[in-house]
Amino acid sequence: MLAAQLVATIIVTWFVAAQAGLTTSRLRGVEIASWPVDWALFGGSCILLLVGYFGTGLVWGHIVRGLGGATLPGATSIRLFMVANLGRYVPGKVWQIAGLVALSRERGIPASTATAAAVLGQGIGLASATLIGLTSLWTITDESARPWVIPGVLIGGLALSLAPPVFHRVVGLWFRLARSTPPEDLLPGRAAGWFLLGLANWATYALAFWVMVRSLGFETELLPTASAFAAAYVLGYLAVFAPAGIGVREGFLVALMAPQLGAGPAGAVAVIARLWTTVVEVVPAAAFWTGHVTRTHAPDSSP
Repeated sequence: MLAAQLVATIIVTWFVAAQAGLTTSRLRGVEIASWPVDWALFGGSCILLLVGYFGTGLVWGHIVRGLGGATLPGATSIRLFMVANLGRYVPGKVWQIAGLVALSRERGIPASTATAAAVLGQGIGLASATLIGLTSLWTITDESARPWVIPGVLIGGLALSLAPPVFHRVVGLWFRLARSTPPEDLLPGRAAGWFLLGLANWATYALAFWVMVRSLGFETELLPTASAFAAAYVLGYLAVFAPAGIGVREGFLVALMAPQLGAGPAGAVAVIARLWTTVVEVVPAAAFWTGHVTRTHAPDSSP
């Protein structure tokens, strides 16, 4: 099974990158050492990305509370979510949720509530990234149409998705795909509030990526760069055979960034982006995990 997943990841990544014109010779020809890196700006992108990760944890805690679960302190929500996020690097899309459920039980949160909040959070994140990815329409539409195309897509899509029949059908389908039970009495209005939080959070991720690319010396535009990052995330997420979308996400990022950077530099940026997102996520998550294990196994000093 693992071998099949690896083969599928390699084939899809190679195909997408090849369609973007990326070859090994072009990648070898990229001289990263000559790039005028702005380390202060790069550090700022790391901070923005970390804010995005922490924000996702806060959104999850907010959903838990909205579903009738315990009110978690912000720091606790962040810590639990970041530790559970390590499960994203295991093949399959269930380990992150399973870890979050296990950690939540220790805080008195029912498994059903923690699972529902995690599934809703994933759906909101995916929808938010998709919506930001659609802002690429701005760059391909006629200039006279731009003032109404993006607002029309955003407002129309949100209004349609919040119509009760559509909303409940979409939520039911999403929970069936996640093999979970949807929460009872979930109202579109409440979900809209969570979605706006998720959208703001994903805007932070996309902005962080744009700042990171700019820090490498590329004069890229905000909308096409931010939308490329979001769209590549969604496409990588849909590749369920690739843990954390590894390889597939990079292939699509090359394809989406090549028009701005060229295939070779886009390939290098895609690799750097993977290292950047992984390190900024895993380092604090590992620290939180170490603290959790230490507290769990600490001897009880109470009389």
